Amino acid sequence: MCGISGFISKNKITMEQLRIMNDTMIHRGPNDSGVEIYPFKDGYNVGFAQRRLSILDLSPLGHQPMHSLDKRISVVFNGEIYNFQELKKELSDYPFKSTCDTEVIIAAYLKWGIDFVDHIHGMFAIALFDRETDDVYLIRDRIGKKPLYYWKDGENLVFASELKPIMMCPSFNGVIKKSVIARYLYQQYINDPDSVFEDVYKLIPGAVLKFHLGEIKIWKYWDVRKAYEKGIENPVTDYNEAKTELKRLLKESVAKRMIADVPLGTFLSGGYDSSLITAIAQDISDQPVKTFTIGFNEPRYNEAKFAAEVAKHLGTDHTELYIDEKEMLDQVSSIAKFYDEPFADSSQIPSMLVSKLARQKVTVALSGDGGDEFFCGYNIYEYIHKAQKLDALGAAIYGIGQLPLGSQKLLDKLPMKVRAVARNRDKETKVQFASDIYIKAAHAFVDGVESFDKSMTFDEYNQIYLDELLGKNNSNIQLPCKYPVESGYPQDNWQVRRMLLDMDTYLPGDILCKMDRASMKYSLENRCPIMDTSVMEYSYRIAHDFKFCNGDKKHILKDIAYDYIPKELLDRPKVGFGVPLDKWMRGPLLEQLKTYSSTDYLNKQGIFDTGYVSRFIDNYLTSGDGGPATGANYSKMAWSFFVFQQWYEHFMK
Repeated sequence: MCGISGFISKNKITMEQLRIMNDTMIHRGPNDSGVEIYPFKDGYNVGFAQRRLSILDLSPLGHQPMHSLDKRISVVFNGEIYNFQELKKELSDYPFKSTCDTEVIIAAYLKWGIDFVDHIHGMFAIALFDRETDDVYLIRDRIGKKPLYYWKDGENLVFASELKPIMMCPSFNGVIKKSVIARYLYQQYINDPDSVFEDVYKLIPGAVLKFHLGEIKIWKYWDVRKAYEKGIENPVTDYNEAKTELKRLLKESVAKRMIADVPLGTFLSGGYDSSLITAIAQDISDQPVKTFTIGFNEPRYNEAKFAAEVAKHLGTDHTELYIDEKEMLDQVSSIAKFYDEPFADSSQIPSMLVSKLARQKVTVALSGDGGDEFFCGYNIYEYIHKAQKLDALGAAIYGIGQLPLGSQKLLDKLPMKVRAVARNRDKETKVQFASDIYIKAAHAFVDGVESFDKSMTFDEYNQIYLDELLGKNNSNIQLPCKYPVESGYPQDNWQVRRMLLDMDTYLPGDILCKMDRASMKYSLENRCPIMDTSVMEYSYRIAHDFKFCNGDKKHILKDIAYDYIPKELLDRPKVGFGVPLDKWMRGPLLEQLKTYSSTDYLNKQGIFDTGYVSRFIDNYLTSGDGGPATGANYSKMAWSFFVFQQWYEHFMK
């Protein structure tokens, strides 16, 4: 696990400047660093740099940038190639000098060219320079576990694992991309390929970027939708066969992720996914696996006692730490620095704390991330299942709801959940439910309420953003964000469609980003066995009824977990990490929030609609959340705004 940065540029960037860029990521790689610049052609220079967190081959032989013996190929690499040992056997004619996986990338490229990406499996962000073909490649792993940003500066390119090195590039001017802000306020993260800056992008998961003397081409070598379509062509319809093979693949995946030359453990929340991964790890290990849990004094959020019971049953070397509200609050000031761009999923705070705890004893921690998306675990999937059954009734209610009732339509008087089903008429957004009030507020933060609220209905506004997505928008309104459309997902089952959509958006954009930054803050490598290529692709073959069985979410994954852990230790409602946002916004963060939303601050900033934002925050502080009637979680919106302003204060002022 490391951080990489570099450039292909005609602008003069010195070794010292590249070193400064690279050292902004010292937390990602405290053990070693390498900075090199290579003269190229047509006035270009290529710069490669890396900060190293040593996991495999701790000797200097693992130093990066790494080169082929003939100096044709140079590589910097962040991540792990889990099948590197099998590949070394297949590439035995290459004279390997190290025992690390980086050298396998070079050997694989020399044998297969850029098609080597089809042979490697793991989590990775790779930059590779081929002097023979004059190509520089940027490559990101299939599901987006490792981040990779790039800045298109005319005919030049700057890249990095985080935004900080790009922000430190001498010619970077950092223009905020206002069009992503509303969607960020709504989703709490910025979805790829966008970033918070103009002309700076995230390389999408499963993609290759090729830079050839100023020309850029991008293509996908692995795609969620295509992998799913291929999987369902060869379905597994026998439950016992599916369970047996999935269990075998999970054991194989965990075993590969336990290969390290440093101490290793697991995160253990006591839920199904982390408990299953821990159970398999303990089954493989000949000594107690180190496990880590944080607890809360608030009973409704505390799963530590369940994790302790699982740890005791499995016989792990368990460490738990109860944290109080102050310890969580102390993490708030570091969010901007370590997340690089606005990111407001508040579970980032306990994620940082459990990473801090684990790093005291280990350098690598396995987690159960990916179980919900690939095996139907989120509560929203159950709601979507019900909504599909109610869709015809919703259409009827929508029609009746257009009747006037005083100054409003009848539909506007109905409860929020009824409105959500009734208004869900757009075939391109069938599985994306949200309060209309909440979405309107997100857009109004940027353009003001006058941009739509007084001039059109929600449905008319909804149609405009859909038209823009489809290239049909003839209105003068420039929409501040775009939402995914669903027609490209080959599935009539709404649950499956939402799961695939989440794999493309929420999983890499929120979950994986959250854990990458939280763990890397403390120089901890996080590995996710459920997102092994073989497990992901096999999950697409498994009949959906084995995942969502008579209302039981993650059924087949739970069934495998019961082979290791008694059912009574696992069966309970999903809790998750809890952060008291509303309490914080009105208490210790109140003065900061007032400053960030003041007319003077907003006017000088020139990003948000001053009148609307000031009124919104004032109303929120006076009245609180909208409650079940409106479906508007105003503390969530206030927190997203607060995090953005804190980021702006840290990096832009």
